[in-house]
Amino acid sequence: MENTLIIIPTYNEIENIKSIIEEVFNKDLPLDVLIVDDMSPDGTADCVLEMMHVFSKRLFLETRSDKKGLGTAYVHGFKWALRRNYQYIFEMDADFSHNPKELGPMLDLLKTDVDLVVGSRYVKGVNVVNWPLSRILLSYFASLYVRILTGMPVKDATAGFVGYRRAVLESLDLNEIKFIGYAFQIELKYKAWLKKFKLVEHPIVFLNRTKGKSKMNGGIIWEALFGVLFLRLFKRRFR
Repeated sequence: MENTLIIIPTYNEIENIKSIIEEVFNKDLPLDVLIVDDMSPDGTADCVLEMMHVFSKRLFLETRSDKKGLGTAYVHGFKWALRRNYQYIFEMDADFSHNPKELGPMLDLLKTDVDLVVGSRYVKGVNVVNWPLSRILLSYFASLYVRILTGMPVKDATAGFVGYRRAVLESLDLNEIKFIGYAFQIELKYKAWLKKFKLVEHPIVFLNRTKGKSKMNGGIIWEALFGVLFLRLFKRRFR
């Protein structure tokens, strides 16, 4: 077993899952991959099971009973990783919006004095490809809103391409994570920052998915807007 784990949550990602797994392993990095699938009806989990014969002892699958949301999938993966003594744990999407080539530089940062590394779309301008302007503005100003309200010095607070040192996740009560969408991403960064862990943003180019269907919905956006208010109001609980 390697000491780095990439967690990829899936729901109906049959068009992407084989390619993303192959691409991650093609980077020749010392890492394992865990797929957390929410009973995808399109056969995503079956495809992963077949690939486990190819990537023996490096590819793993956890299948949950129903569609419970992104945040709970990651929490499931975090607990799985901590039980198995992984030292570096990553969140990563299945749809190639997060380029696997960035895993190497992000892992290198975690192996220095960085506790949490964010694959950031906004740390050097706006690096988003194939998003409509309305969604770029929504995402950019959501991150600005988070910075203003919380004081957290992260330009891409809603980013979902994130690497953690084990100590960060061990310090958090994973059973008390409140949110499941964009607010989940904000919540983990904010709680880590309040605990004085070192957060660094690594610039990436975010590419909108070309295959499969986005899981974005209005409820996720509203959760983020009101979730930030909750985190700010009750921040003393999280230190």
